[in-house]
Amino acid sequence: MTNYLSSVKLFFKRYLLVLFFYQICRLLFFFFNKNAFENVAAKSFLGGILFDISALAFINIIFALFHFIPGNFKYKTRYQKTLKISFFVINFVFILTNFVDFEYYKFTGRRSTFGMITASGMENEIGGLIFSFLIEFWHLPLLAILLGVTFWKLIPSLKMMAEQNADWSLIAKQTGIFLLLMGFILLLGRGGIQKKPIGIVSAVNYGSINQSALVLNTPFCILKTIGKKETLESPKYYSEQELNSIFSPITEFKTEGNPNKKNVVIIILESFGRENIQRGQTPFLDELIKKSLFFENGFANGKLSIDAVPSTLSSIPSLMNTSLITSSYSINEVYGLPKILKENGYQTAFFHGAFNGSQNFDQYCKVAGFDNYFGKNEYVGPEAFDGRWGIFDEEFMQYFSSKMTEFKQPFFSTIFTISSHNPYIIPEKYKGKFPKGTTKIQESIAYADFALKRFFETASKQEWYKNTLFVITADHTSSEPTEKKFKTNVGKFRVPILFFDPSNPSMVGKNLKNLQQIDIMPSIIDYLNIDSKMITYGKSYQSDKDFVVYYLDNIYHYVSGDYYLAFDGKKSIGLYNFKNDELLKTNLMKIEKAKATEMERFIKAYIQSFNERMIGNKLTLQ
Repeated sequence: MTNYLSSVKLFFKRYLLVLFFYQICRLLFFFFNKNAFENVAAKSFLGGILFDISALAFINIIFALFHFIPGNFKYKTRYQKTLKISFFVINFVFILTNFVDFEYYKFTGRRSTFGMITASGMENEIGGLIFSFLIEFWHLPLLAILLGVTFWKLIPSLKMMAEQNADWSLIAKQTGIFLLLMGFILLLGRGGIQKKPIGIVSAVNYGSINQSALVLNTPFCILKTIGKKETLESPKYYSEQELNSIFSPITEFKTEGNPNKKNVVIIILESFGRENIQRGQTPFLDELIKKSLFFENGFANGKLSIDAVPSTLSSIPSLMNTSLITSSYSINEVYGLPKILKENGYQTAFFHGAFNGSQNFDQYCKVAGFDNYFGKNEYVGPEAFDGRWGIFDEEFMQYFSSKMTEFKQPFFSTIFTISSHNPYIIPEKYKGKFPKGTTKIQESIAYADFALKRFFETASKQEWYKNTLFVITADHTSSEPTEKKFKTNVGKFRVPILFFDPSNPSMVGKNLKNLQQIDIMPSIIDYLNIDSKMITYGKSYQSDKDFVVYYLDNIYHYVSGDYYLAFDGKKSIGLYNFKNDELLKTNLMKIEKAKATEMERFIKAYIQSFNERMIGNKLTLQ
C-alpha cells in the first residue's frame, strides 16, 4: 500500500507543480498586456486558479489514471520514465499556448480558442510571418525554453521501492481509492459541485467585465472549444410576435424619385482605431474628416479583420465566438451591398493586397456576390511585395484607382489595406520619413495615411471621382491603446467612420450618433435613394435609432444613446453612462433599474433574432 500511496502523492505533486507554472503564465500574460487592464483586483488572479485547476484536471486525467490504477507494473523503471516524459511534453505544450496570447491578445481582445488557433486563410503568409514574429518577439521563445528547462528539472520522480505481493484485500482497497480519486479529478475538471460545469463565460464572476481574459487561461479556452463548430441556439426569450414588436431586422427603404447612381468606394483601413487619428500620425485623414460627415461615436463590430467584411458589406454583426467567414454558417445566403447594388446596375469588385485566399476574403466575396476579386495575384504595377503580407498600400491603392478608371459607372468597390498590420512593415525608401509615435504600430499608420493621400491625389484627377461616395472606416482598433478610455469594453471598439462626397458640400460635419460597421450598408442604400427591402442588423445614419451591438469574451455589449449595457446571455452584469463615465467606473445597475430592464429587453430580442435567422439561413427575404 505504501508504493500505491507514493504513486498517488507523486501525481498530485506534479499536478501542483504545473498549477504553479500556470500562475507564472498568468502573471506573464498580465505583464505583457498590462495596458489593457485597469484597476486589477486580486479576485481576478484568485478566481483564475479555479480555471487552471479545471484545465489541468482534464489535461492530466490520463496521467491520473496511470498513477492511480492498481498494480505493481507502475513501479517499473521504463513505465515511470515514459510517464514522466509524456507528462512533461503534454503539459508543456499546453503551457506554451498561453504564450500565444501574450501578444495575440493585443489584437483579439480575448483568449485564443481552438477555432482561432486552427483557423484557415493564412496559409500563404504564415511562413514569412512566423519568421518575422520570431525576430520581433525573440524574448518569447527564449522565455519558453527557460520555463521548459525549469519545469523539467522540477518534475519529481518516484522513488523506486521493492514490489509488494498484492492480495485481494489490498487490490480492493486500491480499487476503492482509485475510483474515489478519479471521481475527484472529474470534479476538479467541472469546477466544483455546482449545477453546471464552469465555462468560458463563467469568468465574469471572478473579475470586472473587461478582465475575463485575465481570469481565464488559454488551455481552458482551447479545451472548451476543441472539436466544436459554432452552433447557435435560439434562447427563446420571446414569442415570435413579441420578438418582432421589440426588434425586427427587416428594413425597407421607400424613396421618392430616382436613385442618384453615385459610385460607391468603401475603404477599410487596417487597425486604424479611433485612438490613432487626430493625434499627429494621420494628417491627411484628419483633413479629410473636416470635409466629411464624421461619426464621432463610430464602433467596430469585432476585434478581428475577418469580422469587419461581413459587418461592413452585409450588415451582419459578429455575435459568435467564431468569425462568420470561418464558421459553419459561412455559406448562408446573404443579401448585402454587392447584390443590392448589382441589381441596380453597378459593377462590383473587392480589393485586398494580401495573398489571394488570405482571411478567406475571396471565398466570402463569392458568397456576398462581388463580380470580381483583386488580390496580390492580380496586382499589376511596380515591384512592391512587403515580404510578408502582400503589396504595400501605396502601390496597391494606385492599382485600385487605375482599375476603377477601367470600370463602367456606376461601380461599387471595396479595398482592405494591409500595411498597418503586424509586423508593421513600411517600404525601405520611407524609413525615417514618418513619425514613429509612442507604439509600434504608429509609424505604419502614418505610412498608410500617406498611401491614402496618394490615392486621393490620383483619384481626384479621374472622371469618376466627383460622382463617388467614399466611405472610410477601420476593421478594428489597434493592439496598443494609448489612453485609458480606449481600454474599456466601449473604447476598445471605437473606430473612425466617415462619409465623403466631393460633390455634396452639405454632407459635412460631426455627428454624435452611435454608428457601427453594420450601419454602413443601410446608410449607403438610404443615401443613394434606392428602393430596397433587406435584412439588416444595423440602421441608416438618417434613422432616429441610436444603438450599436457587439460581442466579446462571451459577453454581449449594447450601446444605446449615452448608455452601455453588458449582458452575459442570461442576465445584465453592468450598466454605465459611458459618455459621462468614459472609464466605466460607476455601475448603475441598482440605481437605474428601469433603464437596465429596458436595454436588457432589447438586447435579448436582438440576440434571439440573430441566432434564429443564422440557424435557419434566413438572412435574406424570399
